Parts: sequence; C-alpha cells; structure tokens
Amino acid sequence: MHSDSNFTETPDGLDLMVKVDAARPLAELTVLVNSACDRAEGRPEKGAVILELGATPVDRREWPGEVNIQAVTRWERAVRRLERLDALNIAVAHGNCGGPALELLLAADFRIGAPDLQLTLPVNDGHVWPGMLLYRLVQHLGLARARQVFMRGTGISLRQASELGLVDEVCGDVPAAVRAGTVLLERMSGREAAVRRQLLLEAVTTEYDEALGAHLAACDRELRRLRFGREAAASELTGKATA
Repeated sequence: MHSDSNFTETPDGLDLMVKVDAARPLAELTVLVNSACDRAEGRPEKGAVILELGATPVDRREWPGEVNIQAVTRWERAVRRLERLDALNIAVAHGNCGGPALELLLAADFRIGAPDLQLTLPVNDGHVWPGMLLYRLVQHLGLARARQVFMRGTGISLRQASELGLVDEVCGDVPAAVRAGTVLLERMSGREAAVRRQLLLEAVTTEYDEALGAHLAACDRELRRLRFGREAAASELTGKATA
C-alpha cells in the first residue's frame, strides 16, 4: 500500500517527513496517514511531522471516488488522529491542492504554500463533498466566510487563501519555510502544544462555562510545570553554593 520511500527524516533527525501523493486511492492514503501517526508516536523525540502534499490533477476534482462509508469513516479517523498527535504537524502544498491534500492541509498546525498554490474544493456531479473538510472550513473561517467559499464552489487563489488565513506562509524557498515553521512550533513541548491546540479547536463550538474546566486544568498543569522548573533551578543554585 505504501513504502518506506514515503518517509524520510530531516538532516538533524528530529522531524519526520511524509510524501503524500494526492492521486492515490482513499484506502492507500488512509494507511499512509495512520502509518505516519504510528511512526510519530513511536519516536523518542517528539519532533514535527512534515506533510509534503503532492499536487492534485486539475481535471480530478472528484473525491473520494467509488468507496463505501466505512472507508470514508476510516479516512476521517486517520486525519483526526493526525490532527491530535502530540507531535505538531506542518503541511507544505503546491500546485492545485484539492481532495485529500486539502483535507490534510486544513488539519495541519502550520500551513505553507508555494507561489503556484491554488485550493480547490472536491466536487462530485456538481456538489461539494460533504466531509469534515466543511467542518474545518467553518472552524478556520467562521460560518459566514466558509459559506461564501462553499457557495462559490470554485478555486481559492493563493492570495485569497493567505487573506483568509488558510495558508500561514507563502514562500518560494519551501525548505527554508519548513525550517522556520519547525522552530516556531517546537518552542513548546509536544504534549503541551497539543493541549493548547485542542483548546483552540474546541473554542469554536464549546460554551464558556463548559470550556472553563478544560482551560483551568491546562492552567493548573502549566503552573505546576513552572513551579517545578523554579524549584529545580533553586535546588541547583543551592547545590552550587554549598559545593
């Protein structure tokens, strides 16, 4: 279904790079995404997962093809698993980005677009595919703007994608943009970054009183982490003073 050639590491060995051929069948892509998650979860160092999204053929807006709902469910679960990894993920897209590439792009923590990027909603027989892609569009854009994108049903230019916040950085030097994005995201430990990501995602649909408990729990963990760091630093200074 896939080979090790889909997976490489960055020169420093910290980050996992995954090549995604958007023209592959749904079942193969599902296996690839789950395999990427397995590898990320099994790494001792929680570096970033970098998705290199291959361009989608312009004449193939249909997605996901002739599959059953069980196959679609497995795909959605795989994308959600990627979205909730402790390891943060970066998506790099170029050319026409539609179908599975667009779904993975919207699930990424940091999204880099090459100068030739265009986003294309998947359409079957004139109808936009009603998968979780629409859900993520609302999360990213809000209902009004997501509805405008949906009603147009046409391509989203790179300029529009940048203005809407669907692309975080536009760069012709993709490796340099990936390095910058990795440094930006790895300022926090993987687990703590994942907690904050989840709080952001839930803020769109969760009432204040319901969200308060989760935010307070995260604040409590952070206070304990900071307190432990201060105590460890103080202990180290005391040890040096008495040496």
